[in-house]
Amino acid sequence: MRITGGEARGIQLLVPRFPRFRPTSDRVRSALFQVISNLLMKARVLDLYAGSGSLGIEALSRGAELADFVEMNLVLCRAIRDNLRKTTLDGKGMVRRLSVGRAITTLKGPYDIILLDPPYNRPDLDETMEKLGDSTLLANKGLIALEHSKQQVPQQSYGILEKYSERRYGDTMLTFYREAMS
Repeated sequence: MRITGGEARGIQLLVPRFPRFRPTSDRVRSALFQVISNLLMKARVLDLYAGSGSLGIEALSRGAELADFVEMNLVLCRAIRDNLRKTTLDGKGMVRRLSVGRAITTLKGPYDIILLDPPYNRPDLDETMEKLGDSTLLANKGLIALEHSKQQVPQQSYGILEKYSERRYGDTMLTFYREAMS
C-alpha cells in the first residue's frame, strides 16, 4: 500500500498481516480524499480504527495540520509509528492505544475530519456512531467519513450527525456525515 497524494505520495507503507485486518484500497482512499480535499488544509484529523494509519497519514500528506490515530492493537500501533517516521510526518501524528469508545469520551476536539474504517459488519457500529453524534469531537462544519461494507447500512442520523452523501466502490461504501442543519 502506498500514499496516493501529497508530499509523501508514492511512499510504501508497512501493512502487517492480521486476520480481519482489511486496509483501505488505493482506489477507495483516492476517492475519499477527492471528496474531502477542500477540508484538508490545516485540518485536525481523528483516525479511528487506524490500522496501519494509512488514512490519517494520507490526510497529513495532503495538508492536514495534525492527526490523532486510535488503535487498540499494539503491533498496529507500532506500524503506524513506523509509517509516520517513514513518511517523515511523525511530528504531526500522535498514536493513541485506546478503544474507540474510550477515545470518543476522553479525547479533546474539535476535529475537522473524523475518519472511521472499522472491521466490516462490526455489530457495535451504530453505538459508536451514536457516541460520536453525542460528542463534541466534530468541529463546526466538520465531516465524518465512514468506510463500511455495502451489507451494513448505517442510519440516516446519529445524534447531531446527519448523512449527506454516500458512494459505493465494489463491496465498499463511503458514507459521509456532518452536523444536521438547524
